[in-house]
Amino acid sequence: MANHDLDNLAAFTRRQFLLSGLTLASASVTIPQFLSGTALGLPSSAWGGSIPGVNEDRILVVVQLAGGNDGLNTVVPFSMPEYYRARPGIGVPEGKVLRLGKASEVGLHPALAGVKDLYDEGLVGIVQGVGYPNPNRSHFKSMDIWHTADTTGTGEGWLGRFFDSECCGFGKGESGRVESPAPSPQPQGGGGGIAIGREAPLALQGVKVKPVAFESADLFRWTGANAGPGVGDAYAAIARQEAAGLDPDSNAAFLHRTALDAQVSSETIRKAVATAPRVPYPGGDLSRQLQMVASMIAAGLKTRVYYVTMGGFDTHAGQGGENGRHATLLQQFGGALRAFYRDLKTQGNDGRVLTMSFSEFGRRVSQNASQGTDHGTAAPLMVFGPMVKPGVLTDHPSLKDLDSGDLKFTHDFRGVYTSVLSDWLSADARKILDGQFRAVPVVKRA
Repeated sequence: MANHDLDNLAAFTRRQFLLSGLTLASASVTIPQFLSGTALGLPSSAWGGSIPGVNEDRILVVVQLAGGNDGLNTVVPFSMPEYYRARPGIGVPEGKVLRLGKASEVGLHPALAGVKDLYDEGLVGIVQGVGYPNPNRSHFKSMDIWHTADTTGTGEGWLGRFFDSECCGFGKGESGRVESPAPSPQPQGGGGGIAIGREAPLALQGVKVKPVAFESADLFRWTGANAGPGVGDAYAAIARQEAAGLDPDSNAAFLHRTALDAQVSSETIRKAVATAPRVPYPGGDLSRQLQMVASMIAAGLKTRVYYVTMGGFDTHAGQGGENGRHATLLQQFGGALRAFYRDLKTQGNDGRVLTMSFSEFGRRVSQNASQGTDHGTAAPLMVFGPMVKPGVLTDHPSLKDLDSGDLKFTHDFRGVYTSVLSDWLSADARKILDGQFRAVPVVKRA
């Protein structure tokens, strides 16, 4: 097939390729920038290079508890009588609380036995009173604030900016938007982010590097060979061409890159996820997601960040105390994290993986008339792994000095991000967060 015929065919089939070449369970991935940038969270050897001073062996796993988790019934201030006065129907009885040491004034919900096991092994750090100024009680707006690390909730994701900064030298300019002196044709550093879910979260969205998102391995597959009459033959012809002989700006070159990238990335991830689990996982969607993440880590993917989500935490009614809907969610959460770190330890990868769990806000201090809790403000944030500072790292917010019935935040969530970025991901937190925030140290110093 002559080159001019190849270009003509590529022009005709490009739209079909974009529609059917790579099936992803993500509505938010930008194409063709996502494909042509090859930011698929795959090994850095796919494009070569690394960044001096950056430890690309370290991994961050983010667990988002969507809906606004009730922090007061997660890390229970059983020593404060105000807690029981505010929650006569849903408070966790003091005798049921899983105490965090003899001298501790707080403990875990009894359903969090999995987290308690990890805590006793020194693998859990708890930061209490996490929030931000002028809290927003809208699920969507507050989540955007957490995702962008900006109290306006606008801009790129904080982890997206990390990827942009790491691979392409991006930074925020005077306009407040992420800027780059010249777009790089392909990343120069480690892998990007992978999200398990219908779409990639805003937190992972950058300018240059885009994440990949899929619900299951079957929803992340190359389908070029079945894209329609003649199209599969076209891709086979394109793949046989020497990349050096193609105009890098031509449709043929675009198809050559994306066809090969799509096949390699699809097969690599699907093969990784298809491996049998090394340890048993309990039921629940979070367990399924974390098992997939553990399999990709075991397979050696160079992805720096994995993102999973567990929903159902908007407990306006029938929340329950030691039992009930909230208890079921916490049991699934704790069991999944415990299995995940057992799996990572079996692999020998537990020391590489820091996990951070958060929710967009906590709940109000007092229960409502429906035996539930309404949208509140500050809440605890947990970090997991051998590298975290273990224990209860900050004091519980006052239950006497409230802000219109809500907890006053004592630690800005961007202070936790600062520690994760600087102390774990070896990144310039001030540049990525577009400001300097007082760090809340959650990682042990080497």
